Amino acid sequence: MFVRAVYATGDPALLDAAIRSVNSEGRDLLEERPGYRGAGVFADRELGKLLTVSWWETEEARQNSDEVMRERRRGLLEPFAGTMAVANYEAAVFHEVRHPRHGGGLRVTRMEFDPRDADLVVDTFRATVVPRSESLPGLAETTLLIDRDRGRAMTGSLFLDRASLAASRAAVAGLRHAASAKAHADVVGLEEFEVVHADVRFD
Repeated sequence: MFVRAVYATGDPALLDAAIRSVNSEGRDLLEERPGYRGAGVFADRELGKLLTVSWWETEEARQNSDEVMRERRRGLLEPFAGTMAVANYEAAVFHEVRHPRHGGGLRVTRMEFDPRDADLVVDTFRATVVPRSESLPGLAETTLLIDRDRGRAMTGSLFLDRASLAASRAAVAGLRHAASAKAHADVVGLEEFEVVHADVRFD
């Protein structure tokens, strides 16, 4: 599976309008594209941040969809988006414990590493992070998205509710430190979001 992530920031007062646009017209556009497997919409209403993630069967399907979405993306996010960045990843690990739901919480960790250590990053996440995360109360799923060529990764941990997300912070801090050291990766960003929508289909 392959992923496109769009990260936008803007006026928090305009965020709800952008969410409605992404969840209606934006989702309709995605569902029309071959190879589409689902999407996630995540928001930080206080600071004015919006993260959308779309999932694709193949790298080619993701690239083809971007030809359409590139022209429409700015219009969907206006007037909210003052800044916008697009990144592409391979979904190296996707581990679902239970299906996430609206109103849950997402923690995103951004990492950088030597591209030669890409397999080490994936192996460490699969062998260390996944099994140790399973015991966290309220965990719905954990994901590793990786850009092997640029040496960048984004991990996501979805929780069923914001209280479980908050309660996991201390335990995850220790796990994050141990895993990043083992994988020779540097943590360069840490954020939390509200889950507005999350649905990925693997069948």
